[in-house]
Amino acid sequence: MAAQKLLSLLVFQLALVAFILDVANAQGLKVGFYKNTCPQAEEIVKKAAASFISRAPSLAAPLLRMHFHDCFVRGCDGSVLLNSTSSNQAEKDAFPNLSLRGYQVIDAAKDALEKKCPGVVSCADILALVARDAVSMMNGPFWQVPTGRRDGRVSNLQDALNNLPGPAFSISALKSSFAAKGLSVKDLAVLSGGHTLGMSHCSSFTNRLYNFTGKNDADPSMDPNYVAQLKTKCKPNDATTIVEMDPGSAKKFDVDYYTLVSKRRGLFQSDAALLTDSTTNAYVQLQLTSKSTFAEDFGVSMVNMGNIGVLTGNSGEIRKKCYLVN
Repeated sequence: MAAQKLLSLLVFQLALVAFILDVANAQGLKVGFYKNTCPQAEEIVKKAAASFISRAPSLAAPLLRMHFHDCFVRGCDGSVLLNSTSSNQAEKDAFPNLSLRGYQVIDAAKDALEKKCPGVVSCADILALVARDAVSMMNGPFWQVPTGRRDGRVSNLQDALNNLPGPAFSISALKSSFAAKGLSVKDLAVLSGGHTLGMSHCSSFTNRLYNFTGKNDADPSMDPNYVAQLKTKCKPNDATTIVEMDPGSAKKFDVDYYTLVSKRRGLFQSDAALLTDSTTNAYVQLQLTSKSTFAEDFGVSMVNMGNIGVLTGNSGEIRKKCYLVN
């Protein structure tokens, strides 16, 4: 009996230690983390990002998406940046990540930082900062990014397939996916607004245009006029054509995405799903008014997302090259 009590106490203490460590990890991030060790870190990252995005504004959306895809798989630890090896297929090569672009921006920022402050700034932090700067450069909001993340040493293709929410997700699947990462339903509604930027391959939504229920029909939740319009651009089995997610405004960060969703012109099933839940639908409708809160909400939700599963303190490492473990 005494042995059982001792074992129970030990299990409880181990659980408590794990909980405290988890809380400490999230608290290990802070705005200005590199103030003493690399004071110009954020400026160096911004300069590197601007040098690319000013010439190719279309990079802003995939760089924002890259941070999202990093955080939802093993936490915000830069694991999406690691290359596959002969013995391991990395996240980068998972199907949902094959359309990510902009790795050269991260590498350029890392190279510049290594020259100024070798071995100090993590690739995970660079991702978070570049995502913020990319949005800001597209007329979007600017927010303070807590830093202090360290880089993970593991990247696994299957983890990406298991954790990334897909474009065909229902509202219940989306809510479960976000809740599993500690994010709220409001975070879901806000971060979906990131679709105001960028392009999508037809293959991510053609199921909504053709044979949606196996009867050669379209998704009834999409505006029929929009279906007809998209059919002129995307033929069945088209795997190469890309279209704007927010037509006419795909290079500007604004609230137009919510206007499209409200008109049943969201490109993905996951966009249309926002109208099927009272909380997310209310958020969509609010953004159509003069009381829109999207710009400020986006920064808050990005910080929330940037806290997922972070490595701090002595966990992980600071990579010298973002695509290789040390």
